[in-house]
Amino acid sequence: MTEPAASKQAIDRGDVIGKGALWLAKWSLCLVAIAAGLWVAGIVIADLWVVVLPVLLAVVIATVLWPPTRAMTKRGFPPAAAAGISLLTFFALLAGIVAVIVPSVIDQAPDLGTKTTDGVNQVRHWLQGPPLNIRDEQLDSASQAIIDKVQSSAQTIANGVFTGVSAVTSALVTFVLVLFLSFFFVKDGPKFLPWLHRVAGRRSGHHLENVLARVWATLGGFIRTQALVSLIDAVFIGFGLVILDVPLALVLTVITFLGGFIPMVGALVAGALAVLIALVGNGFTTALIVLAIILVVQQIEGNVLQPMLQSRSMNLHPVIVLLAVTAGGSLWGIIGAFLAVPAAAVGAVVIRYIGEQIDAKTVSPLLEPPTETQPVLE
Repeated sequence: MTEPAASKQAIDRGDVIGKGALWLAKWSLCLVAIAAGLWVAGIVIADLWVVVLPVLLAVVIATVLWPPTRAMTKRGFPPAAAAGISLLTFFALLAGIVAVIVPSVIDQAPDLGTKTTDGVNQVRHWLQGPPLNIRDEQLDSASQAIIDKVQSSAQTIANGVFTGVSAVTSALVTFVLVLFLSFFFVKDGPKFLPWLHRVAGRRSGHHLENVLARVWATLGGFIRTQALVSLIDAVFIGFGLVILDVPLALVLTVITFLGGFIPMVGALVAGALAVLIALVGNGFTTALIVLAIILVVQQIEGNVLQPMLQSRSMNLHPVIVLLAVTAGGSLWGIIGAFLAVPAAAVGAVVIRYIGEQIDAKTVSPLLEPPTETQPVLE
């Protein structure tokens, strides 16, 4: 046997384990510090939610109103006049939609209530027949249990009236704040990033300006694209509901449009509601036809429209979308579900930017790091 030409210096096993444990400890402390920071930020946001929510909604509305406002300012309109016209047109459109659907609800609600009762009786007869053969006593016992539960909750329902009054007042305050904030965001939006750059300094301001410009472009693209996709869904599904003479067709069309802004979950809920009302109002055959229309339209949307229209920068895995919507809905209800996907998109933009900065510091200096620029409110 021959001796090796060069022998490696032996490294003690304890030193290797110690370095690994030290590395794990440092990263654990970093993760704990980040989690603590996020926890504190969550508490602050929860305490200031009455202010944070109008700001978030105003930003979403501003992304929708910015293109027409920009077009008017390029044609010589003063920024205040352009922002005011866009905002008034937007809310006038919303008011018109409400004015159209409310009489439909009032006119058709009594007839729908009667048909709902008939539908419940049909279900009762079906449960009593084969193959279930449930006895009248069992059905009466279940019905009585539901009635007793409602009666026992009378005090809670009465207290909910006062809670509802408070909620309406809060909604009015939020609406007024959103109105004014949207106006100023659209009017003075181009001045914000340069001001932030000056306040934060050259280096930090450069990063903030780049990140916020990309966030703005991503949000604007997502909202406008999702609005177009939701509008196409609502038009085709609503047309089918009108042809089939389904009760509350206009209301269901509007719900379908709004549900499109909550990916996956919103379309599912809106479709299920349309099928249910078709079943109660027109019968089983019409409900099946409505279900077929919804499935066809949503398949075309998911496999054709979304890939063609949705921006690549907004490309999120369906699992991330589903988890974001679930978390947002469980924490903040419908508003949370609506804001969940834009929030996830913003998080993805920030993560991508951090990754670019890391790559720029780790790649070879002979290779230029990838750069990405987005227009800033232009």
